[in-house]
Amino acid sequence: MTAAARARPVALALVAFAAAALGVSRFQVKLASELHAIKDTDDVYPFPPPPILRLATLGYVAATTDVLWGKLLVEHGSHWVEHRPFGDLEHYLDALIELDPTFLPFYDYVDTLLGYRPMGGHELDAREARAYLERGTKTLPNDASVWLKYGQFVAFMGPTYLTSDDEKTQWKKDGALAIEHAVSLGADVDFGIAASSLLGNRLGQRRAQVEFLRKAYALAENDATRAEIAARLAMLNDEASIDCARDAIQAIEVRRRADYPFLDYATYILLAPTLSAAGCVGPGSSFDPRCARDWNHALPACDSP
Repeated sequence: MTAAARARPVALALVAFAAAALGVSRFQVKLASELHAIKDTDDVYPFPPPPILRLATLGYVAATTDVLWGKLLVEHGSHWVEHRPFGDLEHYLDALIELDPTFLPFYDYVDTLLGYRPMGGHELDAREARAYLERGTKTLPNDASVWLKYGQFVAFMGPTYLTSDDEKTQWKKDGALAIEHAVSLGADVDFGIAASSLLGNRLGQRRAQVEFLRKAYALAENDATRAEIAARLAMLNDEASIDCARDAIQAIEVRRRADYPFLDYATYILLAPTLSAAGCVGPGSSFDPRCARDWNHALPACDSP
């Protein structure tokens, strides 16, 4: 075989290689830009539906919840940086609450994730946030932090997304009452004072405001807070409620000495009222203050104008 014959395959290979390189260089930029556009506009939710996801954890529910929560926060931040809508947000939220409905960080941030979602934050998002938080109060009915978060969102942040004035008013009232309930479960009394101001000054619910302040007075842990509450009651021209609140303190003291005399007053009111198994059975017992499961209902109501 001559030298020319032996060189022919090498030349053909070089021509083919050059043609391929030319083709790649010509189409690479276009394909790369198209692929980048696809990644920027289309998300792929990589997890199965919530009930199947729980089975797929093989019992490692807590670990899976942590991983999913971390991925949600990363995705939420990435969509903000890239200025892209986060259409799969609800998929992540539904999966998390299905995996572990007692996961407290969920309730701490769900209103922010929905209310300030990338390229979003509309009335529907506010309604979804309230629904998630309401589910939290049903799952953790004795958790003051969950009730407080729910009440604060419904009273203050949520109404800013609504268009109906009547509905805004109702949300503010519902939120204020939820905050009051949170205080009865152990939340800081100062939050309840703010809620009472919302009820009294903005919504015209003077009786509800007085009733809460009276209970807050009984549940306050120090004299300074009680003095502030007494001043507010005086501004409402309801000195009688202060006397009623002092009677409530005395009633709590009687129960404390009978139940746990070794606890101080501030510690005792953090506990739920004790119930009598024999006395809280039968029709009508649920309306008896002695059978109440929280201090907000255990204290008898005062006669206020």
